[in-house]
Order: sequence, then C-alpha cells, then structure tokens
Amino acid sequence: MKKINIKIISAIIILITLNVSCSDDFVDVKSNSENSEEFFNSEADYQNALVGAYDLLQATYLNVLMGEIASDNTLAGGESATDVVGIQEVDDMIHTPMNAQLRDIWGWMFSGVNRANYILEFKDKTNFTGKEVVLAEASFLRAYYYFELVKWFGDVPLVVDQRILFGDQFTVDRTPKADVYAQIELDLIYAASNLPVTPSQEGRVTKGAAQALLGKAYLYQEKFDAAAAVLDQLIADANYDLVSDYNSIFEDAGENNIESVFEVQYSEAEGAGFDCLQCSEGNVAVGFSGVRNYTATPDSSGDIFSSGFSFNVPVQEVVDAFEAGDLRKEVAILDIEAWASQTGITYGTGFEHTGYFNRKYLPRKRSTSAQGDRNLTNPNNYRAIRFADVLLMAAEAHNRSTTAPNDAKAQLYINRVRQRAFGDQLHNISSTGSALTELIYQERRVELVGEGHRFFDLVRTGKAAQEIDGFVANKHEVFPIPTIEIELTGNRWLQNPGTNKKYYR
Repeated sequence: MKKINIKIISAIIILITLNVSCSDDFVDVKSNSENSEEFFNSEADYQNALVGAYDLLQATYLNVLMGEIASDNTLAGGESATDVVGIQEVDDMIHTPMNAQLRDIWGWMFSGVNRANYILEFKDKTNFTGKEVVLAEASFLRAYYYFELVKWFGDVPLVVDQRILFGDQFTVDRTPKADVYAQIELDLIYAASNLPVTPSQEGRVTKGAAQALLGKAYLYQEKFDAAAAVLDQLIADANYDLVSDYNSIFEDAGENNIESVFEVQYSEAEGAGFDCLQCSEGNVAVGFSGVRNYTATPDSSGDIFSSGFSFNVPVQEVVDAFEAGDLRKEVAILDIEAWASQTGITYGTGFEHTGYFNRKYLPRKRSTSAQGDRNLTNPNNYRAIRFADVLLMAAEAHNRSTTAPNDAKAQLYINRVRQRAFGDQLHNISSTGSALTELIYQERRVELVGEGHRFFDLVRTGKAAQEIDGFVANKHEVFPIPTIEIELTGNRWLQNPGTNKKYYR
C-alpha cells in the first residue's frame, strides 16, 4: 500500500522508540500541546490515518527475519560474526535487553498500536458511510500488532482506544498476556463482523484475514475448539484456495492471489538507508536474505536473482526435512552450488555459509528504478497468512482438541496441502492421535519454511528446548524487554521472564 502524506498529531514516546517516525510521511510532532481534536473531520482524514496504521506492517520484515533465524531452520549468516550483532545474538540465544533489533521490534509494533488507537480514540467524532469498515480495519491492525508483541515479549502494556502519551510511562503497567489475548479476540471478532469479503484495494484486510488471525490467536492459547470453529468457517466459505502451481506463489506475479489470506504490501517507490530501515517501502528482509555478490550473465538462465547480504541461511537439517518427491523443496531452498553449476552464475560466501538460501524471499532481478539502496527496497510482498497455513492450523486444532477431536477432518486438511506438494494422493496421511500431531508439526515446518513461523511454533508446542541449540526452557520462550523501556518506567517493570531477574540483565 502506497504511503499517503498525512498529519498524525500524536506523541509516540514511551514504549515506542523515539526515532520511529524517522523520515516517514508523518510530520514531526513539535509539541505535545498540538490539538489532535482538530483532525478526523472527514472520511478522508480517517482513511489517511488508516494508511498510517497500515504503514507499520512493512516494519514486520524484522519479525519475519528474526523469527526464522531464532528457530532451527536457519543460521544468522551475514558477512561476519559481528555483522548486525543483534541478529547474531538471537541466533545463538545469547541476546540481552540491550539488543537493538529487539528494541526495534518493540518500538515499531507499539507504533502500529498507537496509530490504530489514534483512529479508535476518535471513532465517534465524525460519521460517514462505511465508517464501520475503517474501524474494523483499525481493530484488525491493533490486534495484529499486539499479537506480534505477545509472541515476542509475553506480558505487554495493553492500551485500548487511546494513545500512549508522554508521562504515561509512570503509570502504565505490563498486562498479563491472557488479557492482551482477550482484547485481540475482541478486536478480531469485531473486525470479522464488519470487514468485507473482498478488499476495496489490494493489501487491505478482509473478513477472512480477521478469521484466520483469530484462529491463530486461539491456537496459540490452546483453545482448540474455538480455533477449529472459526477456521472451519473460513475454509467452508471457499473464498480462498491453494494455488495449483506452488512455483508461482512467491513470484511477483503470484502476489495477492487466491491463497493469500493476508499479505503485507511492499514496493520500490521509496528508498531507505541503514539509518532508517523502517522508512523503506521495500521488504528489507529480502535484501538481507540474498546471495552475496550474486552475478549472472545478462539474459542467462541464472539472471533472475540479484545480490543481497547472505543472512538467514537454511541449514542441512531443514533441507533434509523434505521427503523425496516433495515439489516444495526446490521452491523453498536454493542450493547455490547446484544453481551455479547449472547456470554459470558466480557468488560470494558469507559467514556460516551452508550452501543454501531462502529461495522464497530471495531478491528477484528488477528494473533500476528503485530509490535509495536497492538491497533495502525489494518489492516482494510478505505472505503473512496463506491458506495452506489456515488448513494446517485447522488440522492441528481438530487433532489436538481435548473435547471433540476429529482426526478425519484433520487428515482431510493436511492432505489437501500434501496433495499439492506431491502432485498425487499417494502421500496422504492416515495416522491418528499423537502420531498425526507430530506429522502436522512436520508439515508446518516444510510448508512454511522461510516464512518466520517456526520459532513460535516450537515455543507454543513445547518443543523449542529440544530443537533449538542454546534454548533454555523457562527463559527463551519470550524475549527480554528493552532496557530503555524499563528505565523509562522508573524501573517499575520486572524483566522477563517474570519475577526471576537472573536470566536477562
């Protein structure tokens, strides 16, 4: 979604890093005394503010990149062991509250919350036809940002329908994540009831997106029956389906297709630099995941990718996780040595070089019209929720239900995903019970590899300690609250995890 120049008069200070605005299209706030009540006098004002709330979705590139690197799917990579130290720390599970990238995630997600809250704070100021849709979009976005915050940090401050302003740091407290989830549920139920089935513009959220995120929020809380119900309805509505050609999903031509339930929009319309990565309209994670010094002869078969910084490199274990005949492997993983032999391309090796790259989000060859650093302005959209994910979540919900397990339906859903992956029904799964549970987990890994879900899947299913090197149970399930945020509260907040201060200092 393209940015629109608008004036958001709000103080995004505590909990939100002070440089969030940077060179975004929102004017700098000169003082806290500017009268925000003078805004929201027309539908255009609400729509413009809504674009501002959508804008922070582009900053979730870091959540995706770090979520994958934190898992057992990939290594940090980069140029050296000191290339973006915060990413290297998370990979090695030695991160601290001083981690700059974790602070960015905290700040950017709370900036998104604040922008959504700004709209909802003034929801009654002006009436116009279609306002319920605007409020539903804002509610979805608030839920999405809070869902990310809960995943990463556990208990976080919950502020609803009002902005977080300077001075609030002395009174606001961290809210138990169960209460944050309760608000996420309320927001998504409201959004699903008021959003259209078909978006008015590519990139805007829909009823299906709200249902899918609600189902995921239920699944993360192990509310399996509730998850199954909402995901079943989404599937039965038949507004989404699996794309028949898996090869096309992650190409530019495959953006916003029938499988994409929710997709974060990127473009090369505005450049950025390393001093303000969130200012980019492009998908920064794509450039970070690219092959270092990738060079191809023009118009050769290898002339489809461009260079990057060689972060987020898949390990042999995840490559071996694919079964023989699984068509997804070649789409998900680029074997750079085999590719070089086949096409004649040349490349450089970076730190922790494994020989593999995340092909789904490799930078594609494009025009020279991009602004700023081309490595930071890749236009590849992020497929935040795919229909395949919906099917696998529904399968898990039915299988893990403690009141009404339905393995037959779970098999039906997982086999829809596998039939596309193998091109036949010979690889259908007939297992039940806990054996089926493990197969669903495995299917999520190979279907969604490279998309940032693996770490959180391992945490929520209690498998992280046995699968991730360096992961310490009862410590690494959540990440540390940035030190600056605790200091701003007068050190009132306890550091994660809870009252045990020995873990994060």
